[in-house]
Amino acid sequence: MLYLSLFGPPGAGKGTQAKKIAGKYRLYHLSTGDILRAEIANGSTLGHLAAGIINRGELLSDDVVMALVEHAIETSVDVDGFLLDGFPRTVAQARMLDAYLTACGKQGLDALLSIEVDREELTRRMLKRAAVEGRVDDTEEVIRNRFAEYEMKTRQVADYYREQGKCLPVDGNNNVETVFQDLVAMIDEVKRQESLLEK
Repeated sequence: MLYLSLFGPPGAGKGTQAKKIAGKYRLYHLSTGDILRAEIANGSTLGHLAAGIINRGELLSDDVVMALVEHAIETSVDVDGFLLDGFPRTVAQARMLDAYLTACGKQGLDALLSIEVDREELTRRMLKRAAVEGRVDDTEEVIRNRFAEYEMKTRQVADYYREQGKCLPVDGNNNVETVFQDLVAMIDEVKRQESLLEK
């Protein structure tokens, strides 16, 4: 079973690549945002809990987000692994994920696939996307704030996995297909290393 996380700043193209990777490797594309919306729509206990927190204008705690991820992993069938998208978002979440996977008999996350893109290119992409999709809230100021939030809270996750030798950077400035092929090469190598360990 493969456990990967797709990582990168806003506008790096994670959503596009996640769909392609999940399709190629039969992975469950585990987007915390999608899971949250599904749980709320289904009226589950977790969904009710999360909806209450969100309706009060508060952020979900790491415990609640981790519970959503665990539930999605444990109820998935007919997949060869999981591609986490938007998770872990903090070092605390990364530690919780590793502890959970270790308890499941797995040596933590297999790899953090980090899509690296220049700030100028990210800004250009996001402003273009805002114009095409009519996103009036994606102004240059909002985009700058999202980058600041990412730098302050999320980038450290890459450092956490880099210390474990599990952060695999890919040049995200290239076109979609080139980035995908680079990611495929990395995943194939992770799978090869995993099969060697199992022998």
